[in-house]
Formats: sequence, structure tokens, C-alpha cells
Amino acid sequence: MQENKDNKKSIQEKLELLKYNCANSSHLIVDQKVCAKCKDKPCTFICPAGVYSKDEITGEIIVQYENCLECGACRIACPKNTIDWSYPESGCGVVFKHN
Repeated sequence: MQENKDNKKSIQEKLELLKYNCANSSHLIVDQKVCAKCKDKPCTFICPAGVYSKDEITGEIIVQYENCLECGACRIACPKNTIDWSYPESGCGVVFKHN
């Protein structure tokens, strides 16, 4: 019965079930020079946690690594392989919990 209730939750409600142990530095490094040549910027819409956004003034990609779910979708979707993705330092990153 609980599984049925979870399936009806929005992605935002599901993300609220996560806990993060934030690292001091990003485990996601974007090569901004190569990224600037990318027209579509799939990282800004493929990430389920909204980690990537485009700065409308500078055009650079803003990385909110603290929200990363560690799914790796960004590095798979990036057509120019500009995202250097690694797991967060030991003991940091996302912690999945169930209510």
C-alpha cells in the first residue's frame, strides 16, 4: 500500500525524502570553455535534481553540486563530455532515507 502512495508523489515531494552530507568542494567540474560551444545545454534539463542552470548574464553553467543525486545522467547526456563527474569525498553526498 505504501508503494502506491509513493508513486503518486511529485518529483519534488520525493526529493524531500533525501538527506545530503555536503562536501566542501564540488565533485562535478564543468569545462566552461567547451561548454560555451554547446547550444542545447542538456545538463540543464536532464538532471532530476536541477543541479545545472545557465547564468543568463555570463552564459556559464552554474553547478549546485550540493543537490546531486549521483545518478550520472548529466555525464551521459553531455554531448561534449565537459562534465568531470566523480563520487563525492568519502562520507559526503546523498543519503537515501525512507519514511
